[in-house]
Amino acid sequence: MERHKGAWDEFIRFEEPDNDNEELGEYFTISIVSRMYGVHPQTLRLYERERLLIPHRSEGNRRLYSREDLRRLKIILSLTRELGVNLAGVEIILGMRDRMRALQQEVQEFVKHLQREVMREAAQQQEGRDMLIPVRMVSTKLARVKEAAS
Repeated sequence: MERHKGAWDEFIRFEEPDNDNEELGEYFTISIVSRMYGVHPQTLRLYERERLLIPHRSEGNRRLYSREDLRRLKIILSLTRELGVNLAGVEIILGMRDRMRALQQEVQEFVKHLQREVMREAAQQQEGRDMLIPVRMVSTKLARVKEAAS
């Protein structure tokens, strides 16, 4: 059991979400992530210095990588290894990706707002129709013309 103790220390599960409203989840230390992705820990530290990947920190100041961080790391590695993009290019691509996500979220919120407004307006119009009483008015001049014609 003592032999596996270090492995359990590497894997950390928080009991409470942090202030960023991230869901409860798994967090991995730098040594686990470096083994999972075949990346030297110094490379992960470089990505952090370049602000490409910003892991959470434990109370003891250890780097903790969330599932979202791992997804981002996968993108970084794909861009650098498979496409040959340098870190400056990765920074630009990730920045554009983040802005596109933010804009997409804004558009979705705007569409939801419009849908709520349309539904509210339709409900108000329906209320107004329910309150109207149909009245048929006949012009007195029109009635006299019809009588004279007969």
